[in-house]
Amino acid sequence: MELKAAAQAAGIPAIWIAHEQARFMEVLLRAAGAETVVEVGTLAGYSAICMARALGPAGRLVTMEVSAKHAAFAEEWIGRSDVADRIEVRQGRGVDLLPQVEASSVDAVFLDADKPSYGAYLEEVRRILRPGGLLLVDNAFAFGHLLDADCEDPSVLALRDFNDALASDRDFDGVMVPLGDGLWVARRLGEGESASD
Repeated sequence: MELKAAAQAAGIPAIWIAHEQARFMEVLLRAAGAETVVEVGTLAGYSAICMARALGPAGRLVTMEVSAKHAAFAEEWIGRSDVADRIEVRQGRGVDLLPQVEASSVDAVFLDADKPSYGAYLEEVRRILRPGGLLLVDNAFAFGHLLDADCEDPSVLALRDFNDALASDRDFDGVMVPLGDGLWVARRLGEGESASD
């Protein structure tokens, strides 16, 4: 893909999601009838473009990126895409930008950013995601170290804590899907609903 080649040439790490994961997420968003999506972690803009294609002409995706370099690259390439009018790139930290999103206003959220902040992101997701909305979270398998007891990497430890927190959270019903490095797919429960066993 031209975008990925340009991203690598620009020195952006090749850590974007795999094609099959992008397609799976696109199918999920279409099935859910999503119209508004928030992404935390833009990188080169690949996942934002893929998800925006699932939203339809009236859809809107806001993607947040801490790196000014990555945000500028993504904005340029999103501008060349067929869904440029559906995507807004916001440069800054997710923990600073998410509180600006209106409560219960979002149909889906995709988290793929700094892992130590996932716990804080979960609280904001709980606030902004409408009942019945989707939470998608990348790297559920912690870069292959989820079950490695000797690994003390802060990102891996944060992902373990996040997995435990989401799995036991009564506001969400979810499952880990073995795509890429593991993808959480969770549904925000409405009042009176309970998670499946």
